[in-house]
Amino acid sequence: MEKIYLTGYTPAPIDRFGKIRPQITKTALGAEKFVKWEHYKNISTLIKKLKKEKFNLIAVEQSLKSINYKKLKPRFPIVLIFGNEVRGLSKEILKKCDKIIEIPMQGKKESLNVSVAAGIVLFSLIN
Repeated sequence: MEKIYLTGYTPAPIDRFGKIRPQITKTALGAEKFVKWEHYKNISTLIKKLKKEKFNLIAVEQSLKSINYKKLKPRFPIVLIFGNEVRGLSKEILKKCDKIIEIPMQGKKESLNVSVAAGIVLFSLIN
């Protein structure tokens, strides 16, 4: 992992006044000090930038066009896009992505915590 891009209202490790957010420090356990990150207010601006830099954009979302994350054959460099835990990613964002992958779910619940989903997909990419 090279960098994390944060968008919208996702809090950054440092607030707009340059102060460290203690809540993130508590949960990140020091990772916030060495994992590079950037914050973009608008995800469309970020997507445009990443496309220009030739990244393959992979959305992690349930969709009629999605494939099982285990079948992904990524073309690097890639960026994984995770959505809001309740609303997911909009159709407009999905249209801008090169691929859509999903983690198959069983039972009545249809979503995972975004950090859990990220862990599953990232682990699958290194194995």
